[in-house]
Amino acid sequence: MAQGAHRSRRTLGAALVVAALASAATACSGAAPDGAAPPSPVSGQQAPKQGAAAPDAQARKAEELRVQRAARALAAKKWGLAEPPLEAPAPPAVKPKITTRKGFETRSEGMPPVFTTVPTKEKVVFLTIDDGSEKDPELLRMMSELRIPYSAFLSDYVVSDDYAYFARMQTSQKGGVALHNHTLNHRYLPGLSYSRQKREICGMQDVIEKKYGKRPELFRPPYGNYNDDTLRAAKSCGVRAVPLWAAEAFPDRMEWREWDRDLHPGDIVLTHFRGEEDWKGSMADMIRRVMNVITAKGYAVAKLEDYV
Repeated sequence: MAQGAHRSRRTLGAALVVAALASAATACSGAAPDGAAPPSPVSGQQAPKQGAAAPDAQARKAEELRVQRAARALAAKKWGLAEPPLEAPAPPAVKPKITTRKGFETRSEGMPPVFTTVPTKEKVVFLTIDDGSEKDPELLRMMSELRIPYSAFLSDYVVSDDYAYFARMQTSQKGGVALHNHTLNHRYLPGLSYSRQKREICGMQDVIEKKYGKRPELFRPPYGNYNDDTLRAAKSCGVRAVPLWAAEAFPDRMEWREWDRDLHPGDIVLTHFRGEEDWKGSMADMIRRVMNVITAKGYAVAKLEDYV
C-alpha cells in the first residue's frame, strides 16, 4: 500500500509538471484558452484591433513615389537640369484612336496612319530619337537615372557596327526602351520603286527582330518623306503606324512644325543620335535643352507605346 501511495504521488507530480509547462507555453505564445478572452495588453501597449487590415497599400505607394521623386530630383541636379522632369500620368486604359493628320493622306485606303501628335488631353509629349549614329553611354545613364521614357527609330547602316549598344539601351530602363524601324540605309523613299522601298522597310523589320527579339510595329520614313508605295510596303511587313514629329530638339535650339512654335498635348518630339562632331554639344546637352523646354512649359514625357 505504501508503494501504491508512492506511485500515486509520483503520478500526480508529473501531471502537475506537464500542466505547468502547458500553462507557460500558452502564456508565452499570447494564445488564450478556448472560450477565454484574449489577454490584456501590457502597460503602454495598445490592444490589437480585431480583424485589422494589412498595412495600407496606398500609403506604401505614396512612400514609393516620394522616394522616386527624391531620387529624380537628385538626378536632375547631377545632370544639370533646371528642374526635375514632371511625372507623367498613368497610361490610358484604352489607347486613343490614331488617324492620319489632315494633309498627310495618300490615295490608298486602310494604310497605317501618319501623324505628328497623339490625340490626348493630358499634358504629355513623346521623345523619339532617330538613326543610331552616335552611341553615347552617357545617354543611357542619364535617361535611366532621370527616368525619361523615349523610343528609338533605327537605321541599320549606322547601328550595325555596334548592335550591342542598342541591346543595352533596350533594357536600360524599367519597362524597356522600344526599338523601331527607320529603314536599312536611310534612303529618300519616294525616289525608290515599290520593291526597293519594301526591301528597305521590311529588311529593317527583319534586322530588329533578329537582333532584339521583336518585330517593330512603328516606322518613321527618313526625312519624314513617303508616298503611297511607302505605306503599302510598310503595311505589308507588319507596320501599323507611322509617327512623324511636331518639334525637333538640338543641343542649342528647338525647331517647330506648328505655326505657334509651341508644344501641345500629345506632340511627338524628334531628335537624333548625334554628338559633338555634328552638333554644338553632346547628346546629354541635347537632353538638357529639350527637357528644360518641356518641363518649363508644364509637360511631362510619356512613353509613346503606351498611347500608340
